[in-house]
Amino acid sequence: MARAIALILAGALATLSACSKDGPEGDAPGTAIPEDAARQLDKPAPPRAAASALGGTPMAERVATLGLLNKRNNLSEDITLKPGESKRIGNVVVKLSACERTPAWERPRETGAFVQVLVEERKDVDSPLRWSKVFSGWLFKHSPSLNVVEHPVYDVWVKDCAMKYPGEEAPASSTPASSVPARPAAATAPAPAAASPSAANASGNGGASAPD
Repeated sequence: MARAIALILAGALATLSACSKDGPEGDAPGTAIPEDAARQLDKPAPPRAAASALGGTPMAERVATLGLLNKRNNLSEDITLKPGESKRIGNVVVKLSACERTPAWERPRETGAFVQVLVEERKDVDSPLRWSKVFSGWLFKHSPSLNVVEHPVYDVWVKDCAMKYPGEEAPASSTPASSVPARPAAATAPAPAAASPSAANASGNGGASAPD
């Protein structure tokens, strides 16, 4: 598992460039990201590492699917983002900086996403609503306990990272069934020809001619 996570982190760091729908019932309305929240969003991800030999879909073209849960009403929904995109859902802002997964031939398999989560909330009943960053880091699909969003109301987790590596393309399809010639039907033996009356008489008389 440590190897899979290391591959994800190395691949994401190597390919990363330098560098909102109404929410669940009970959330504050609005989809625009406020300026004070946007200022808290860092650059997409940590510093870049050495180039990866695995290649794969460019970071900007990958698509991550994240899950968002409101623990107050037990409502959840999926969020689809590309690296660098942010989305506000009520009083939550989620930003995706990067996503990565291990190649199909690697075991164990792992999928990760670098995510930032901001929540608009009050420190106490007398304080005004303010945006604060509650999480910034990698989330892992198959090892969720390594890093979790610790918040009493909201939870965010990674579900998928849509991308491909060289060699993962589907193999060439085999010959379609429609192009395979149909099996010929078994030949039917012809029915014997009916004997003529004269032949039947000859057979019944042993082939001898009738007496005069």
